[in-house]
Amino acid sequence: MFYGLIIRMYYFDNQQHNKPHIHVHYQDDSAVYEIPTGDVLGGSLPPAKNKLVLAWIEIHQEDLMADWQLAIAGEPVFKIDPLK
Repeated sequence: MFYGLIIRMYYFDNQQHNKPHIHVHYQDDSAVYEIPTGDVLGGSLPPAKNKLVLAWIEIHQEDLMADWQLAIAGEPVFKIDPLK
């Protein structure tokens, strides 16, 4: 969580989108972002929050992909540092 954004990666969550992705929630908005491209697979966030998520994805691409592999295997994921 950072700047009011809640980032989630779910275990065994490779059926619906079939691509590495994260779920991002901000107040009443939510979106699903592909890793590592940052493409929005569904939903939307306010533009300023979208920019923060894209920057965070870019900085942490390798960590996110490593966590994705763990998550789809049902393994515990590592916490990734927030955007500062």
